[in-house]
Amino acid sequence: MPAENRTIATNKKARHDYFIDETFECGIALTGTEVKSLRENRATLRDSFATVRNGEVWLHGVHISPYSHGNRANVDPDRQRKLLLHKKEIRYLIGKTKERGYTLVPLSLYFSPANKVKVELGLARGKKLYDKRDSIAKRDQQRDVERALRERTRGE
Repeated sequence: MPAENRTIATNKKARHDYFIDETFECGIALTGTEVKSLRENRATLRDSFATVRNGEVWLHGVHISPYSHGNRANVDPDRQRKLLLHKKEIRYLIGKTKERGYTLVPLSLYFSPANKVKVELGLARGKKLYDKRDSIAKRDQQRDVERALRERTRGE
């Protein structure tokens, strides 16, 4: 029986605000109390992003609430956290983010089958307002088609 990823948090606005061209799975450097807090699903990815500085990838804007039994071992909930990627992947991301319009956006935070905290990082291009409207229209059309098919099969 293959074990599946257990999702902690997802960035729902990311796919609405950006075109995701590629995704990367990366580890994240955390303290023990942060991991315990994540086991309680106490994290948000809203308005978060990643940057590449000095050959390292850093995650900004992720809020991991302090662990309820953590006392002085708790760290700042909004601190920058280092993402763990291979050098080759980091070099690739450096080249891509220097291109106009590309940014790094965390899509989800989850526990891997080996119980390691992982971040799904997306290489994204920003959407314009008309792109967002087009995506909404396509989604509405697809929903209408599915609804019509269900009604049709139900009548038979």
